[in-house]
This record gives sequence, C-alpha cells and structure tokens, in this order.
Amino acid sequence: MLAGLLFAMHDADDRPAMLTATLPFGGVTLIEYQARLLIAAGASQIVILVARLTPELLGAISRIGKRGVAVDPVRSAAEAAEKLHPLARVVMLADGLTTTAATLATLTRDGGDALLVMPEEQATMGYERVGSGMVWAGVARLDPRRLAELAVMPRDYDVQSTLVRLASQARAVHLLLPPEAVRGGHGVGHSAQALEARGRIVLAAMISGRSGWFERFVTAPLGRAVIPLIVPRTVSAVVAAAGAGLIGLCGLALVAFDHPGPGLLLALLGTLGVALAEMLADLRDERSHARWIGIVAQAIPAIAVLLHGRAISEARADGAPELLAVGLVLLAALGERALGAAPRRPWWGSPPAYLLLAWLGAFVSAPVVGLGAATLYAAATLTAAIERLRWQP
Repeated sequence: MLAGLLFAMHDADDRPAMLTATLPFGGVTLIEYQARLLIAAGASQIVILVARLTPELLGAISRIGKRGVAVDPVRSAAEAAEKLHPLARVVMLADGLTTTAATLATLTRDGGDALLVMPEEQATMGYERVGSGMVWAGVARLDPRRLAELAVMPRDYDVQSTLVRLASQARAVHLLLPPEAVRGGHGVGHSAQALEARGRIVLAAMISGRSGWFERFVTAPLGRAVIPLIVPRTVSAVVAAAGAGLIGLCGLALVAFDHPGPGLLLALLGTLGVALAEMLADLRDERSHARWIGIVAQAIPAIAVLLHGRAISEARADGAPELLAVGLVLLAALGERALGAAPRRPWWGSPPAYLLLAWLGAFVSAPVVGLGAATLYAAATLTAAIERLRWQP
C-alpha cells in the first residue's frame, strides 16, 4: 500500500502567524493540494506531522478526510511510526513543497528508499544537501523502518531533515529532478508570495493538460488567463457557473426566437464560462459541484442545437433539420459516454466543438450545412471511440 507523510511545522516567512501548509494554493490550502496529489497517486493513508493544530489546519485535515482516505495528525516520529503500516511504501513531501502529479509519479512506484534530487547550483536557499553536489528536491520514498529508527532518537531532532539523512545512509537511490519540473512550478519554500507565483504556474499546467483540440486551444488558454484571477478572490464556482449559465440562457432564448447567429454565439460563450467554472470546482475539490456544473456545460449546447434545428425546420417547412439536430445530440451523447475520462486524441470532438460548427453554419447563412458538418463530426468521434473500446485489453 502507498502512504503519504506530510508536514505542517514551518511558519510562513512573510506570514508568521500562519503555517506554510495552510497557505492558499490553487483554491485550497497547500497541504490539501499535496494530499490530493498523493491520493491521485494511490495513497490510502495520509500521516501529517504537525507543530500545532490551528483552525485552518483542522479544517484542511477534515476536508482531506472527506476524500475517502485515513488522515492521522501526529506530533512525533514515534506516533507516525505507530500509525503507518509496516509494509507501506511511504512517500514524504517536504513542508512547503509544490509539485505536479507527473513529477510525483517517479517516486510512487515500487522500490526501496529513493530521493528526488537536483544539482546544488540550481537550487535556492533552504534545500537539504545530500552530498555529491546534490540537494533534496522535496520528495522521498521511504521504508517505514526509517521512521522507526528516528523514533528511538531524541525528540529534538528535525524529523524531515533526519529522515532524509537516514535514507541517504541507507543508500537511497537518487533520482534527478526533470528540468521541466521547475518550469512546471516545482519548488520548496515558505514565502506566501513565492507560493502564489508557483501556484499560478501549477494551475496553468493543470488546465493545459485537458485534451481535445477545442479544450486545448480554446478552453485551456481562456482558463489560464481567467482562473488565476478568480482563485485569489475566492469566487464561488457555483456563482461563476450561474453567471455563465445566465449568458447561455439568453443565447437559448435568442435561438428560440429565430436569431441563430447571436443566439448560438451566446450559448457557446455561456458553455465556455460554465466549463471554466467546472475547472474551478475541480481545482477546489468540490466534486459534487463539478459534476453538476459539468452536466450544465453539456446541456447548453444540446438544447441550443435542438432549438436551432426546430427553428430551421419551421422556417423551411421541412422536418429534416430537426431530425438532424436530434441525431447530432444523440451521437454527441453516445460519444461522450464512450470516451469517458480517458485521454482524447487531439482531433476528437466535444459538445462545444459541435456547437461551434453549428454557429459557423448559421453565421455564413448555411445552417443546415453547419448542422450536417457537426453531425458528421460527432459520428466520426463516436466511431473512433468505439474502435478504441474494442481494442482495449
């Protein structure tokens, strides 16, 4: 099993009354973000070594526990050794560490003691030196025996530093920090200002990881520009979704009253806004909100297309456009079901992408062509998704 060892010991350099672990990061506290990375990597237990239980830390611990893992705050290495399973692989994250899931993955695999390191000349002040011109980069994989060894030592030893020393003495493997990790926001420090800067980088990296050409070239750049501005202002994801949803409703009303050009455009903008609100809820671990906001983000394009198809059919006295719109919605729904949460190929479609094609058709006064192109695109995406399912082991 995989267990995580986190620290809430050090006060922030520029906020002496606040622990570094409880500084805001990505819409949550730093320690919640660290726990989220460990849980995503497969950790079923989180042990937190604390200096004092502040109200902010108690709230963070409570929220971590709601993610379905055992969370144990302890005050000493001896207590930590008692809580950890003797056969667990322990992944230790430094107090004040920010990193990404890709960087953490190198230490969550099976194996003995290992330290993530970087050249000393590339590191700033405050990093632990581990010899050979290297410093500890803030992530370690430990045998639980290291905590047992530390438990019999005097309690005035610094737990984090001593564990790194014990792992080094046990000939821990040194894994070099990838150069792109620092550019992605990896770092160790206790400055709230520096943490905020690294947080913007990590947020941008998380948003950019979304797949699909529309998400990659439209939603992600918009998210990188908007979400870092929203997070520090503690804007609720529900409020953001409601505002964007209102724009979408205005667009739907315009489509229903036979104004497809501006109506579909507003529906598309509303969909983008709701998608950004979904990202925000996901970053803040508001899973129930994210799920419902995601449903709204898919419902707006579907309703817009159906209203558009009906309006075209009434204007032409021909039921074919309405049937085409119904077919598009069914194909898109089946495609989303078949794609699931797995990574998408760049060319695969999504509801906003289909809505964009429908709007382009209305914009050039060829609404049926736009609907037809979107339907063919949805059919191609569904076909590709089914083929991927067929070839999965």
